[in-house]
Amino acid sequence: MSDKVRIELNSAGIREMLRSDEMQALLGEKAMEIAARCGAGYESDIYLTPGRAVASVFTATPEAAKDNAANNTILRNLS
Repeated sequence: MSDKVRIELNSAGIREMLRSDEMQALLGEKAMEIAARCGAGYESDIYLTPGRAVASVFTATPEAAKDNAANNTILRNLS
C-alpha cells in the first residue's frame, strides 16, 4: 500500500466557488472595512474576472491620493 495521497482538484468547482455570491459578499465586506479604516476619500469596489471575484480599495479624492502616497495608508490598513 502506498503512503502517497493524491488529490485531484475540480477546477470548475473551485472557479465557481471563487466567483460565487458568497465570496463576492465576503470580499466586498472586507474591502469596505479596509476603506473605512483608511478614512475619508477611500472607496472600495468588487468585480469579477474569468477566474475569481476581486475586491479593491482605492483613493477617490486627490487628498486621499496624497495621503496614500505619503503614508502607504491602504497598505498599512490591510491587516
